[in-house]
Amino acid sequence: MAVFSHWPNRITAMRFVGALALFAIFAIVGDRTPAEIEDVRTVICFAFWLFVVTAATDFLDGYLARRDKLVSAFGRIADPFTDKVLILGTMIFAAVMPWTQPWMPAWVVVVILAREFLVTGIRGYAESQGQEFPADNFGKVKMVVQSMAVGGLIWMEAYDWPDGWFRFWSVVVHVLVWATLIATVGSGVTYVTKASKLFTEEGA
Repeated sequence: MAVFSHWPNRITAMRFVGALALFAIFAIVGDRTPAEIEDVRTVICFAFWLFVVTAATDFLDGYLARRDKLVSAFGRIADPFTDKVLILGTMIFAAVMPWTQPWMPAWVVVVILAREFLVTGIRGYAESQGQEFPADNFGKVKMVVQSMAVGGLIWMEAYDWPDGWFRFWSVVVHVLVWATLIATVGSGVTYVTKASKLFTEEGA
């Protein structure tokens, strides 16, 4: 297919496949209780590194597209779509898997999903009116914090930590999840404020 004739779009497609593979692993081992994790720790370790590679290559497709002047409509749609599938999909699994649920309450995921739906709707409307509505720096920080929180959830069970280290990582992940919630809500507020100004000027 012509759309995959360049590396930026190929990388985006591979990232999407990586997200699906990660979800397949969660579907297989996700119902294990914390006491049963030792039996599948190698699989969870693989899932952690798969998540890291899939999330970390987020910048690569965009960088190559800009460097080689290969920015396309497919890339503008598929790249953020893949990001959301990876992060939000993993959060949804984390909210129901016994070994991650204590750190990722379902209500937190609902708030984050609501923010994503709201911003996507605002952006779609703005662009339908011929207005540019790109991601701002707050939104980029939100994506980084979300990736760290989700990665941390898997990291805790990817290795057999001594009790002291596990308690330490547990605190770190709790902090990251709350930071994710704050960054997500905060970036949502900035988008709503910016949209409000944009639509007010448009109607003036």
